[in-house]
Amino acid sequence: MLLAGGPAWAQNQRTAPPQAAPAIGGQVSIPGFWDPKRRPERPDMSRITVIRFMTEVDYPPFNYAGADGNPAGFNVDLARLICEELKVQCTVQMRRFDTLLPSLAENRGDAAMASIAVSPDMRRLADFSDPYYRTPARFVTRRDSTINDVRPERLEGKEIAVVAGTAHEAFLKSLFTEADLRSYPTGELAREALRRGDVDLMFGDGISLAFWLNGTDSQNCCAFAESRPHTRIRLNGRTRGSAATA
Repeated sequence: MLLAGGPAWAQNQRTAPPQAAPAIGGQVSIPGFWDPKRRPERPDMSRITVIRFMTEVDYPPFNYAGADGNPAGFNVDLARLICEELKVQCTVQMRRFDTLLPSLAENRGDAAMASIAVSPDMRRLADFSDPYYRTPARFVTRRDSTINDVRPERLEGKEIAVVAGTAHEAFLKSLFTEADLRSYPTGELAREALRRGDVDLMFGDGISLAFWLNGTDSQNCCAFAESRPHTRIRLNGRTRGSAATA
């Protein structure tokens, strides 16, 4: 499992290096992030009766408020499956992304299941599970935009919306130094800024942006700005893990 028992358990398990799956038809190689032969030891759960998970309020399809207002999404389902496997009760509460780790430090929850980017700075604040998925990042523009080249030198002076405190923001600050970054507390606010035309582009997770672009909330305002996704995982794609206090 991704997170179980004592909070340092998942982080301290040794994992064999990921192996690429065989090429399909000699053309496509699908990366594998797990060693299928690995069998982690079951943690001691004798003193744990409930796990209090926290997740983000606005990161569909991974975590969001469902039609009934309750937490929903891939991360939420995964948290519940962890509790089912460990045979303990769990609760899931929703918080803004930027409050998750402070809430862990204040003992408002036991673990954050919210696609948190694993980085050296983050590891100083919490213990992490093994990564369980990775995604690319994409630029999005309005459909009436003339921007068709998103290289750093071509976006000088352009206003780019991004979610504050994310690996996407760090990526832009590192490479797009001449762009005008506009950081927003949530993805919803960043997307809305682009839809209204307050910014020239938005940079964020390609999967959640694809859902937004094809949904009704975008009002068909926008489209991906370039054909190739950014796959420099350490910087711009979230290496997805769950976090817990030490």
